[in-house]
Amino acid sequence: MFENWVVMPTCLPAVLRRCPACSSGRFRANGKFRVNANHKLLDAWLLVLCTACGDTAKLTVLERMNVRSVRPELLDRMHGNDPGLAAELLLDPVLRRRNRIALDWGDAWRLDTGGSDHLDQEVIDVSVRFAARIPVRPVRLIAEGCGLSRAEVGRLITEGSLVSAVRLSGRLSGDFTFTLKR
Repeated sequence: MFENWVVMPTCLPAVLRRCPACSSGRFRANGKFRVNANHKLLDAWLLVLCTACGDTAKLTVLERMNVRSVRPELLDRMHGNDPGLAAELLLDPVLRRRNRIALDWGDAWRLDTGGSDHLDQEVIDVSVRFAARIPVRPVRLIAEGCGLSRAEVGRLITEGSLVSAVRLSGRLSGDFTFTLKR
């Protein structure tokens, strides 16, 4: 039996960065932007709030860009505080590197298995698709989706009852498939 599982984001991930006000290391993005124009030059920031003290920090999106070189639809989305744009920007590795931040996807995703009719099957083939580039341990996904413990999933990998074309240790954020034989 072939199944499709989807890893979907449920909210924006936490932003890991040191707070200058209280030394906390976590911020949350609420999808708000600040755009500032100085003559023909434009600056834009994504605002994030410290989870401990509520202080606001700015993540640079645009810096000293000529107004004419910015796509009007991008500007409209920033002025409209588009949460979808905030999610797109947080996933952008260039923005994360420039602002020296990391993301914590801890409780910001869920696994949709399409039901639990696979639990009694002898052999299941599963295709796991990621709706966003969320780094998750495949062992955790398989354990959650099949109702197993992580140790049991590790044992199945060692026995050869759980096989995949990709390495199942570490983290993945791209689509993969696996076969489980019980």
